[in-house]
Amino acid sequence: MTGPFRFEIRVYWEDTDAGGVVFYANYLKFFERARTEWLRAMGFGQEQMKHAEQCMFVVSHTSVNYLRPARLDDLINVTVELIERGRSRLTLRQQAWRGTELLTEGGITIACVQARTFRPCRIPAAIYNRL
Repeated sequence: MTGPFRFEIRVYWEDTDAGGVVFYANYLKFFERARTEWLRAMGFGQEQMKHAEQCMFVVSHTSVNYLRPARLDDLINVTVELIERGRSRLTLRQQAWRGTELLTEGGITIACVQARTFRPCRIPAAIYNRL
């Protein structure tokens, strides 16, 4: 892949708060959906990874800056960009855009853990090499 991965999301009523803007915690849900689709686009479903590889990714750190509000019916693009690759964790930059306007950006670290014990483990070679 060249450049950040992009995933389009429509803002629905359930995503907004009493002020009519996207509730701040929902950006983390949007980021999660985009990461899932990023992995899927590379050929790695998370459920398949859990069963076949006996491991999964979990969020170990987040940092989010909220710059502009998204509103009901907005169409936003959420990006995923790999910043750093370790043997058991990935650091990603994620952003939410409405057209050319940056709404939210964050740094997300995900760690690979054993599915049964949640102990850290190496990222499967097929995924690691594809990154």
